[in-house]
Amino acid sequence: MPQTFVFRTIELNGQFLRTAVRPGTSNLPPLLVFNGIGANLELVFPFVKALDPDLEVIVFDAPGVGGSSTPGTPFRFPGLAKLAARMLDYLDYGQVNVIGVSWGGALAQQFAHDYPERCKKLILAATSPGFFMVPGRPNVLLKMASPRRYIQPSHVVKIAPDIYGGAFRRDPELARGHASKVRSSGKVGYYWQLAAGLGWTSIHWLHKIRQPTLVMAGDDDPIIPLVNMRMIAWRIPNAELHVIDDGHLFLITRAGAVAPIIMRFLAEERQPAVIRPRSEPAAKH
Repeated sequence: MPQTFVFRTIELNGQFLRTAVRPGTSNLPPLLVFNGIGANLELVFPFVKALDPDLEVIVFDAPGVGGSSTPGTPFRFPGLAKLAARMLDYLDYGQVNVIGVSWGGALAQQFAHDYPERCKKLILAATSPGFFMVPGRPNVLLKMASPRRYIQPSHVVKIAPDIYGGAFRRDPELARGHASKVRSSGKVGYYWQLAAGLGWTSIHWLHKIRQPTLVMAGDDDPIIPLVNMRMIAWRIPNAELHVIDDGHLFLITRAGAVAPIIMRFLAEERQPAVIRPRSEPAAKH
C-alpha cells in the first residue's frame, strides 16, 4: 500500500528546514529520525516504509542538506538539538521517540540528554560517542571526509562497498539505487556537518541518559567499528544491544528485518532508568 508523506519547509529564525511527516494513527509517540551526514530525507524512506504503517514518523533535512538552507556558520550538536526541539514545537509535537543513524546518532544522543522530557525512547544505529571512539580504517575515513559521494553519484557507486560494507559488497545495484535518491546542497553543508562534531563527545554523560535505549550495530561496518556500539550500550544504564549481520546502512539494506525489532522495542512498557546518587560511607568513630 502506498504511503503518503506530507512535505513542508519551515523557517526557524532564518533557518529553513525541509521536513516530511508520514501521518499515523498509532497510540505510540511519533518517531523522529536524525539522518546520517550529507543524507537527504528521501534516503531513509525505505526504512520508514518498513515500519508499522500506523506509526507517525518525522524526518527532516539537517541544515545544509537536501532542501534545507545552509547556515552562514556551522551549528554544533547542542545547537542542532535545540533546533530540532524548536522544529517539534513548530510542527506541534510534544514527546517523541527518537532514532539516529551514524552522524544523526550523535545528534540523537545530544537530544536525549538535553531534552529528556521530549524523548521517551532512544534508538541508536551505527553511531559512536564522538571524539573518544575507536575509528574505522584510515582509507575509509578519508573517503568519508569528502562530500564527493553526494555530489557525484557515480562516485558513491565506486566506493560504497568500501565505506558501507555488508550488502553493498555483494550487490552493486544497492549503490546505484542509493545514489539515485541523493539530493545534494553542495559542499559547504557537508563540511558544516563535519564541524558540528569536531571535538565533541558524549562519553562523559552517556550514563545520564535515562531513556530506554536500543543500540543497533552492523557486524561489517567499516565506518563505525562494532566496539563503539558496545561501549555506548555499556555506558547507557537502560540499554540493550542488537548486532545485525550487515554493514553501516543496515537500516536500509535490512529494513525488513530491523523494523520488527524496532517496533517491538517501541511497543514495550519500559521505565526510564533511575540513577541514584552514591550513598556516603558512614563516618568512623
